[in-house]
Amino acid sequence: MATEGQQAVGTGQETTVWTIDPAHTTAEFSVKHMMISTVKGRFGSIEGTVTGDLDDPTQAAVDVKIDAASVDTRNDQRDAHLRSADFFDVEHHPHLTFKSRRIERAGDDRFKVVGDLTIRGVSREVVLDTTFEGQVKDPYGNQRAGFSAAAKLNRKDFGLNWNALLEAGGVVVGDEVKVEIHAEVTRQG
Repeated sequence: MATEGQQAVGTGQETTVWTIDPAHTTAEFSVKHMMISTVKGRFGSIEGTVTGDLDDPTQAAVDVKIDAASVDTRNDQRDAHLRSADFFDVEHHPHLTFKSRRIERAGDDRFKVVGDLTIRGVSREVVLDTTFEGQVKDPYGNQRAGFSAAAKLNRKDFGLNWNALLEAGGVVVGDEVKVEIHAEVTRQG
């Protein structure tokens, strides 16, 4: 991959690198709890890049790393359990990663970002339904862009298998996880 200011191989064009602004980016998830309510959580530590010209996002590449230990569901005991070997196993798998394979146009400002999500060392192809929210120049002269994305995942596809049965039937943790991302990126250079 070319770095900022370098030419991408074979294109004759400079590669533009946009970095995730962690202060203005959220990665949130929700999952059913005991089949009657929904627990929401987020990851507090996110870094990554979008490489390419955002005038044509289908030619861009996305690379994101999330600190698994930064999981926060507003319950310390549950968060410790999520960090344990029953779930994210942060001791052996400290990061969740996403690397795009391709980006497909799905409407005027909508895209399908297809890539590999890795959790607990297990990689699966996922599709992020993504909306390009636009670009602006901030008061300090920096060019910024925004995106929102959503996906539904089966946690068991990534080895997140822990569960407990309820006395009346059913399970403590649902299999389907809804993911929602709101990202702001800043152009480098």
